[in-house]
Amino acid sequence: MPGIRIRKAEITDAPRLADIAFRAWETGILPILTDKPGLRDAERRRLSHAVGHGWRNTIVAEIDSVVVGWCSRVAGRSYIPYLFVIPEMQGHRIGSMLLDRMETILELQGAERVHLETPADHVRAVRFYERQGYRILALRPDGRDGHDPFVSVHLEKRLRPYDGEIDDD
Repeated sequence: MPGIRIRKAEITDAPRLADIAFRAWETGILPILTDKPGLRDAERRRLSHAVGHGWRNTIVAEIDSVVVGWCSRVAGRSYIPYLFVIPEMQGHRIGSMLLDRMETILELQGAERVHLETPADHVRAVRFYERQGYRILALRPDGRDGHDPFVSVHLEKRLRPYDGEIDDD
C-alpha cells in the first residue's frame, strides 16, 4: 500500500468528498434501504450540502495526491457525523487512520468522549467501530424525513483528553 497522507480538507476538495460519500453510501447503506424513486438524487444532494457546510472540520486521506477518504466532526462537539472511504479502498486501514487522527484532534481540544452513529443494519460499519474501541450506547430510529425509517446505532469511545498547554510557537 503506497503512503497515505492525512491532511485538513480544503474547499477545492468538496466535489471529491461528496463523490466519495455518495459512492460509499451507495454500496454500504443503500442496500439496507428500500430504493425509492429520487432517493439517490436526494442523498447525493444531502451529502453535497453536508460537505459544503462541514469541510472546515474535515480531514482527508490521500494516496499519491488523490483523496480516497474523509472524516468530519461537528464544530464545538465531540461528534463525528461522517467517515467515508471509497469502496475500492475499504479494508486497507484508511478509515482507521482517519478515525484515529480525528480522535487525536478531539483529545487535544480536551474531549473526554467521542460519539457517532451508523445504521444498525450496516453490520460491517458497526463491527468496524467496535474494533476501533467504540461501544454501543443506544439504538434509536433515524429521524430524517423522506427516508424509510431504520434503526441507528449510537456509539461512544472514551478518549484521553490532553490537559497541557498548546504553544503557538
